[in-house]
Amino acid sequence: MENSFDINNIVRENVKLMKPYSSARDEFEDFDTADMIFLDANENPFQNGVNRYPDPQQGNVKVVLAKQKNVKSNQILLGNGSDEVLDLIFRAFCEPKVDNVITLPPTYGMYGVLANLNAVENREVLLSTDFQPQVDQIVEAVDDNTKIIFLCSPNNPTGNSFSEESVVKLLHNFKGLVVIDEAYIDFSEKESWLAKLNEYPNLVITQTLSKAYGLAGIRLGTCYASATIIAVLNKIKPPYNVNELTQLRALERLKDTDKIKSEIVSIIAQRDELLKVLIEVNFVEKIYPTEANFILIKVDDANKRYNELISKGIVIRNRTTQPLCENTLRLTIGTEQENKKLMEVLKQL
Repeated sequence: MENSFDINNIVRENVKLMKPYSSARDEFEDFDTADMIFLDANENPFQNGVNRYPDPQQGNVKVVLAKQKNVKSNQILLGNGSDEVLDLIFRAFCEPKVDNVITLPPTYGMYGVLANLNAVENREVLLSTDFQPQVDQIVEAVDDNTKIIFLCSPNNPTGNSFSEESVVKLLHNFKGLVVIDEAYIDFSEKESWLAKLNEYPNLVITQTLSKAYGLAGIRLGTCYASATIIAVLNKIKPPYNVNELTQLRALERLKDTDKIKSEIVSIIAQRDELLKVLIEVNFVEKIYPTEANFILIKVDDANKRYNELISKGIVIRNRTTQPLCENTLRLTIGTEQENKKLMEVLKQL
């Protein structure tokens, strides 16, 4: 079944007419000319490693990512964390006070925050009790002004992935963008939707270097989509949105694939250890299936247990205020040592 997706129907009119800001480094892109004298960008000429503006298109980082992810460089947009990437998607495609998006609570809170920030209606369609998208209800909530459906898979805070069948149905039946947030994909055995990127013109995937890659502090988020969608986002992104230090640190880490893999293996092993112990903890009423680097559990009294853990020097996340998450706590997987301490404390309580 072919989706009649046409990007011209969903790009904001003012964005279509926009001419992007052209920085000095956009006009002269060749960075390998060591003997050139740069007098074009009003920079301080004294070399200290960061006196020059960074590459506005982060070419070196994209080359590595394109190879690792098996996509083309022109299918990648990099941002100051996934949050900037998500904000750019709102700003390119959603007309304030006119358009709407659909989110599926319980989910990552920033979709709703960004909808509010951009004056875009957020239509919430709750997940089912087993935390899957209710496709019929989502399709029912769609109207002519629905531009984006946000799917977080594996989902935060629940930890589970969404069924392929549900996602495919939405990709086929929705004429706007389906954004799949794969912040936790590296901890799942399921294949990333990147493998199907070229099959669906309305598919957008966001990933991050904050979780599996251990680079939360440098703020680097990635967006993968068709070259057409990426070109629209490039038009509106700030010229130097990813700084030089971030680009250098990302390159260094991306090349260390063995270390990244071994850390992921360790986190998954620790997750399995913790799951075994949680089964025996008397105040844990339910352990939700997880494909992320965290576990959501239902307890007898989330506020009480949260405070008890704090008093023992362990900070977790109390998710009891989220829809369908009454009395739940979210535990991120730590190092073996941290995990051990958590397991000891849980047994004592």
